[in-house]
Amino acid sequence: MKLFIVTPLSIIVEQDIDSLRAEDPSGSFGILKGHCDFMTALSISAISWRLGAEQHFCAVRGGVLTLRQGDITIATREAVTGDDLETLDRQVLTRFREDLEHERHEHVEGLRLQLNALRQMVARRGKATREW
Repeated sequence: MKLFIVTPLSIIVEQDIDSLRAEDPSGSFGILKGHCDFMTALSISAISWRLGAEQHFCAVRGGVLTLRQGDITIATREAVTGDDLETLDRQVLTRFREDLEHERHEHVEGLRLQLNALRQMVARRGKATREW
């Protein structure tokens, strides 16, 4: 199988592999040679893969995994490779989760501002209608 991990700016990994472990919102799963084609959304997690006795890791900031005709493509916003799962988990995945929480907070604040603007517009429109 061939693994590609790509971000909008670059190809992070392009490598032959024997197996892969990833995580989607329903949990952890594995892929071995001969697995049927499929696609899934990924969680913020560490992807691991093996080639022979070597094990490799990459932290991904969510994304989409596609398996098609033996080629696995992971498209993600951000990816960081490493040799040590513990370090990736402690440093990178924690940062990804914190960034996601910050983005959610900013999104909620933006929605509140938009809702406020709509309320004000409706109130002005109602006032203008009553004045006629």
